[in-house]
Amino acid sequence: MRRRLLPAVVVATAAAALAAPTGLTGPASAAAPPSLTVTVMGTSDLHGNVYNWDYFSDKEYDDSAHNDVGLAKISSLVNQVRTSRGRDRTLLFDSGDTIQGTPLAYYYAKVEPITKTGAIHPMAAAMNAIGYDAVTLGNHEYNYGIKLLDKWQRQLTARVLAANAIDDRTGKPAYEPWVMKKILVPGQKPVKIGVLGLTNPGVAIWDKDNVKGKQHFDDLVATAKKYVPEMKAEGADIVVVTAHAGDSGFSSYGDDLPVENASALVAQQVPDVDAVLFGHAHNDVPQRFVKNLVTGEQVLTAEPSRFGQRLTVMDFDVQRVGGEWQVTAKRSTNLNSNTVPADPKILDIIAPQHAKTVGYVNQVVAKSAVELSGARGPFEDTPIVDLIQQVQTEAVDTALAGTEYADLPVLSVAAPFTRTALFPAGDLRIKDVAGLYVYDNTLQAVLMTGAQVKDYLEFSARYFSTLPVGAPVVESQLTNANGTPDYLYDMISGLDYDIDVSRPVGSRVVGLRHPDGTPVAGSERFAVAVNNYRRSGGGNFPHVSTAPVIYDQQRDIRQMIVDWVTSKGVIDPAGFSDVNWRLVREGVPVF
Repeated sequence: MRRRLLPAVVVATAAAALAAPTGLTGPASAAAPPSLTVTVMGTSDLHGNVYNWDYFSDKEYDDSAHNDVGLAKISSLVNQVRTSRGRDRTLLFDSGDTIQGTPLAYYYAKVEPITKTGAIHPMAAAMNAIGYDAVTLGNHEYNYGIKLLDKWQRQLTARVLAANAIDDRTGKPAYEPWVMKKILVPGQKPVKIGVLGLTNPGVAIWDKDNVKGKQHFDDLVATAKKYVPEMKAEGADIVVVTAHAGDSGFSSYGDDLPVENASALVAQQVPDVDAVLFGHAHNDVPQRFVKNLVTGEQVLTAEPSRFGQRLTVMDFDVQRVGGEWQVTAKRSTNLNSNTVPADPKILDIIAPQHAKTVGYVNQVVAKSAVELSGARGPFEDTPIVDLIQQVQTEAVDTALAGTEYADLPVLSVAAPFTRTALFPAGDLRIKDVAGLYVYDNTLQAVLMTGAQVKDYLEFSARYFSTLPVGAPVVESQLTNANGTPDYLYDMISGLDYDIDVSRPVGSRVVGLRHPDGTPVAGSERFAVAVNNYRRSGGGNFPHVSTAPVIYDQQRDIRQMIVDWVTSKGVIDPAGFSDVNWRLVREGVPVF
């Protein structure tokens, strides 16, 4: 594949260099070796956020730390950095997960898809206006299929990178592996900055139905070892890797694929990498140095949180040594987007699409007889999660009618995705339903045995901390054991069971039985409704990813819930709520 150089830019004038912040120098005088500072800015995990807006609550975004979100805020930070450093010495990259995550992104993928209308995607419009230099693909770029991904890619003025995303047909990278940026220095050789993009191997599991037979995903370390020498051979003075992978070294899906969170491994094992801008883990990592085990050099790594809450700023001091540019120092920090106003230029560009999305999510589709809240979902069997279970159960039961599986009991799997989900008493809007099911999953069903269902529930129950009999119940310490997030705690409807949190992990599920009290036999067969993320191996739950698939109509679960609620007109939990599981200690309910 032919690598094209990005357009060259000229380094800032001496006057602009004098305006640089403390510690930054412009081109040196003739009496000293020439030196300057190159600044690399980075975002990651924007997840469809442009405005500082929460479409589910229909108001400005806010959280307990008072973070702000969105590209409009990022644009203001970028403008500040370009002004202080000199625009001609700055670059802007993104490390993936851009076009999924908000109703704004969903609207232009599903309601008025850009693949049909030809409209520019709001994330493309905003990123073009800000002036991104390169964008690396994340795993969520594949959620809506390769056709939409490629349409969005073509709309971007930035180069789209994913060196380890391999086209199954050609055996070559499906997207550009890397690009080079040149910064011209008057009277000197240009400073060349190479950026290598690496995406997450988990795409092969999480979006199997979208990529199987089309793309596969190689190991990040092996890919970097292949391309970094190529970049150096073409004159890269600074090598930056943008990777959609956390730095923990662990994988959520076992050992069947290359390591999921391999950013630190790239820094440790691949020589000549100066910095890694990483994402995927949604953490705020302003600066972390990792020692390269081959060269002993310190590799700068950083992660800019999520949703546009932070902008990573990496500074590289370079100096001419022996006719070549060498990095003499490097550092990074994360700027908080809640410190700046939104850029009105970006707001104006996206205003029509934002307004259309706000109108869409505020459509009244039904009424709720009572208020339904997700706040207690992780601790208790709540009606609002039962609603998800009911929709999934009905869909699978209807689809299996007349097939060889028609007589199987249908079980349903759901997780308490968000504790802030709320159906108010009275008018129910699309945003309320979307706020209950915040992921773009589709529904599938698999064939499992009673023994496999028991294993599945035992694995899920690791979510709870051990709580001995008689110990005080501290809710804030009871869940999320070992960092397990709420979305990896699965409940099953269609069977009754207790979870004894006084017992060790692996022996907590007690009294697994049918609604009539009959114990579940290990050899019994069940049709189990699950989302495509879980069925594909997300979360590494046992059996589900290898179980035979007996239903898959590619139906979006969130839209199924909207349609179900709309068809009912009035939502009354008396018609679907069933308390079929509870937390206990030696048979005594915790709550």
